[in-house]
Amino acid sequence: MDKIRLWLIARYRLIVSSIAFIPGIISILFLVFAILLLIVEFSEAGRQLKTDLPWLTLKDPSTARSILGTIAGGVISLTVFSFSMVMIVLNQAASQMSNRVLDKLIGNRFQQTVLGVYIGTIVYSFFLFSTIRDTGGSFQIPSISIITLTAITVFDIFLFIYFLHFITQSVKYDVVISRIESATFDGLKEFCIEMVEEDKKIGFSALSVIKTSKSGIFEGFDTKEIMDFCKENACSLSAIYPMGTFVLRGQPILLCSRVLAESKTEDAQEGVILSQQESVSRNYEYGLRQLSEIAIKALSPGINDPGTAIISLRALFNLLGYRAKHFPPSALSRNDIPHMVYRKELSFDELFARVIFPIWDYGKEDRMLQQEFQLLLGQLSTILSSAPLYKLLKSVEEEIDQGDLS
Repeated sequence: MDKIRLWLIARYRLIVSSIAFIPGIISILFLVFAILLLIVEFSEAGRQLKTDLPWLTLKDPSTARSILGTIAGGVISLTVFSFSMVMIVLNQAASQMSNRVLDKLIGNRFQQTVLGVYIGTIVYSFFLFSTIRDTGGSFQIPSISIITLTAITVFDIFLFIYFLHFITQSVKYDVVISRIESATFDGLKEFCIEMVEEDKKIGFSALSVIKTSKSGIFEGFDTKEIMDFCKENACSLSAIYPMGTFVLRGQPILLCSRVLAESKTEDAQEGVILSQQESVSRNYEYGLRQLSEIAIKALSPGINDPGTAIISLRALFNLLGYRAKHFPPSALSRNDIPHMVYRKELSFDELFARVIFPIWDYGKEDRMLQQEFQLLLGQLSTILSSAPLYKLLKSVEEEIDQGDLS
């Protein structure tokens, strides 16, 4: 049952995260709305309404078809133009920032909602086409539905205007950096919940190892699944790698406090999250790396934009300042069992070196970046004592002194 549950969860996440999910749902809702409105229109109440308000009635079927054809063609053109613009914007973002920011732009819910409204309008108009028919000398024309569709089309036009504003704003450097910073900060707050750094040593000797059945990026554990495994097998586990590490198929990923049968090691793998794509929500370090990549890309000779690098650097130091005072739990535990799952976490110094040093290595000759590094490092050094931080601050000051002498 657990395997079925995990399979269903995986399929659910795949479907919900698909770019077609929201447009599909909205299109179905439009179709249902069109059917319900049609039922109301041809009911006694609907006929009476059209009798009381003659302007709601269309008597010429060619006029009705002309309106529907114009609306369908116009909204199709609107859809094509809108998402051609999206592709141009994505290409610009990929060339000037980092390919890693594309998943957020492509998966944006507002863009998917706009696409759904456009497709829903097209489905609505095509459905109404099929309802105009000859009924023995007179035509059955869904005039109220057509007028409603016209109002929806006017809304689509205003939505298109706002969409142009939204898409042009969404690829501005400061907006992209702010979005990544916000998502990473949310991940930090959710994961780094301890105010004092724990130093729980592994409380057992490893008697067996659990190997991966597939390759992927290690993104932590399914807490319920892995703790249930520890309870059923009366064992503790310890991760070999920190989150964000790519692990090859067949490589050891967990140490176990007791000898396990082959079937049991397979059960343990169900509690390990191995993904083909990294996620900021599960691994905040990925968000920090994204910001680092944007800064490095901005400093490349083809772009040469130290201003963007500085914005990204400020976001990184803001997040590192929070991480310096908040720590991730070093182990998973549960009240009903004495066993634990020990995590392998990156220390602040390791995290700092991974995301800050590459920016300095790439842009240390830029005076604007030197001054920003000196300012930010000086402030961060008042929060904590860190050997890599002091080492970098010394290098920055030496580089500035050399520049002043020259």
